[in-house]
Amino acid sequence: MRLIKLHHLINYCIATVWFINGLFCKVLNLVPRHELIVSSILGDEYSRPLTLLIGLSEIGMSIWVLTGLRSRLNAIAQMIIVGVMNLLEFFLVPDLLLWGKMNSIFAASFILLVYFNEFYLNKKSLSHT
Repeated sequence: MRLIKLHHLINYCIATVWFINGLFCKVLNLVPRHELIVSSILGDEYSRPLTLLIGLSEIGMSIWVLTGLRSRLNAIAQMIIVGVMNLLEFFLVPDLLLWGKMNSIFAASFILLVYFNEFYLNKKSLSHT
């Protein structure tokens, strides 16, 4: 029973990370560095609309996490998105990252947390294997 509670708690934490990054950092543009990253990788012309779209997608991800629908697919999508996003940033704009190339440690930790939460703690998921 404790593992189920831990799974739910981690789910809320993961959803919160997506929601805060989406709404505050990108949609409300309270952390302009995010738009600079998008601008540096994809160009200046559409950096604001693309940053807004990314932010709305992150808010959508937080909702998906909270619904628990297709949780394995969700976890895999999260791991791929975070991995690809951080690889691009690591090689293309490490100077714009909060902790530079050390950001990859936080990204890897988040990926491991998502994996652990879904494929170890989620008893519903494990009962389908």
